Amino acid sequence: MKTYCLALDLKDDPQLIEEYKKFHQLAHIWPEVVESIKTDGVLGEEIYLAGTRMVMVLRTTDEFSFEAKAEKLRSNPKMRAWEELMWKYQQAIPGAKSGEKWVMMEKIFEV
Repeated sequence: MKTYCLALDLKDDPQLIEEYKKFHQLAHIWPEVVESIKTDGVLGEEIYLAGTRMVMVLRTTDEFSFEAKAEKLRSNPKMRAWEELMWKYQQAIPGAKSGEKWVMMEKIFEV
């Protein structure tokens, strides 16, 4: 099993933040999103929020590939629609490359 940690910011608008959080409640998240997570080698996914900064923790199979996941996302119209909708609420963190959303974080400590 592998663990990844990624960061992304939300726009600094309390109303948009609340809408974003609602979209991520199990009662409101699109079923296709959950299905995509479960079928792409992700064993568990968590998103944490502090102010506008989000941190996503992914636990994946050893065979998991970000490239394969991105390709499947690009070929799925429903997932592309979800990503476009979520970009209404999101913004890149400082230092992100052009077009980059979730940015891989560097692990600097573990016990």
